[in-house]
Amino acid sequence: MPIATGMPVYPGDPEVELRPALTVPEDGCNVLGLRLGSHTGTHVDAPRHVDDRLSTLDELPLDHFVGPAVVVDARGRPPRTPLGPDLFADVAHLGMIVLVATGWSARWGAEDYHAHPYLSPEAARLLAGAGVPTVGIDALSVDATPAEELPAHHALCGAGVVIAENLANLDALVEAQSAGVPIEVSLLPLRLFGADGSPVRAVARLG
Repeated sequence: MPIATGMPVYPGDPEVELRPALTVPEDGCNVLGLRLGSHTGTHVDAPRHVDDRLSTLDELPLDHFVGPAVVVDARGRPPRTPLGPDLFADVAHLGMIVLVATGWSARWGAEDYHAHPYLSPEAARLLAGAGVPTVGIDALSVDATPAEELPAHHALCGAGVVIAENLANLDALVEAQSAGVPIEVSLLPLRLFGADGSPVRAVARLG
């Protein structure tokens, strides 16, 4: 998702503001000033996001952020639907990055973007127990929004699993996978010391 002033953010997160700090006419160069949270737009969560005792972003191996991926097609589910472990039984054991396509990225910026499907606690525990390195979703959160508790976050982060949220364009990956085309993804974060998360430029390479 593009990062821009006034863009959607998770309820309670810092609002996003981009404005010139230096300009060519006045300073001889352009420098953009950025004000944003660590979970702005398309981003990854480090385990530290939900527990101060867990790993920060810079402590995680890079293979959590780059590697082969499998896409789970959860499109067409009703709003606020929990996605159960049955959806993931065939892919959790593969040891690959798991991307969950809900189709909700098409609602980015709409009022009902918060009403997305989400991982059930049982599904999150299945993926965590299977050793999946990273779980991504094309929605605001792997948990319901808003949520008093974050059971999917705790199950995944507690097992050292990286979470990627607000992904987009997963429809193309579902189609590629159906055609037998291998998928490799890159979700590399900024190298922020001691961070709980970071915006990423998510990229998929097909074939």
